[in-house]
Amino acid sequence: MAGWDELFQGIVRAFQLILSGDPEVLRITFLSLRVSGSAVLIAALIGIPVGTIIALSAFRGKALVVSLLNTLMGLPPVVVGLVLYLLLSSYGPLGFFRLLYTPEAMIIAQVLMATPVIAGVSLSSITSVDPRVREASVSLGADNIQQIRVVLNEARLGLITSVVVGFGAAISEVGAIMMVGGNLLGYTRALTTAIVLLTNQGDFVEAIALGMVLLIMAFSINVVLTLLQVKTKSGLFVTRK
Repeated sequence: MAGWDELFQGIVRAFQLILSGDPEVLRITFLSLRVSGSAVLIAALIGIPVGTIIALSAFRGKALVVSLLNTLMGLPPVVVGLVLYLLLSSYGPLGFFRLLYTPEAMIIAQVLMATPVIAGVSLSSITSVDPRVREASVSLGADNIQQIRVVLNEARLGLITSVVVGFGAAISEVGAIMMVGGNLLGYTRALTTAIVLLTNQGDFVEAIALGMVLLIMAFSINVVLTLLQVKTKSGLFVTRK
């Protein structure tokens, strides 16, 4: 029963924190949004073109490249965090940038986690487009750029899905950003790292409360992205008419 009591208290506490506008919770929440939002934007700018190039190109070793991309989609966060820590530490090759234990290092970690996911889902979406779509554009005299635009337009629902999945991978990340961010209060403490800290301290009610805040925030953003998907899908049907 104690576990259910703590869960209920955590849910109640979450709404108290949200409605009261608790400064520390707002700071942690906005940092999470800034880090994950920036990371997903960068990852999309990299991942969608990479997925497009792989999907629309024919080259030797393509199957190997696709297999590598699929492997990268399942990268263990602690491995990403360890490698990035070694690169950014004072004795590492990138130490002169002084990025370790900064929000920028957290963004880099999330970019490394989200980019393969977005690229992989984009690749799958573009590959699933009927080849006759591109063939039809060629028959109408479209050049390479126009062909790519036609295919991307057909795959746009899947491309939005790739961003949704990438955001989910970024906002839920904890291991890598804790290693390179340091979980410093008021500077690099995000929702996920704060939840881990509170859990380790035995403060389960506050941990559950922040978990609820994270879920509500993620749900709200995903609702917006889902509505965009629905609007895009409706537009796709109208276009096909």
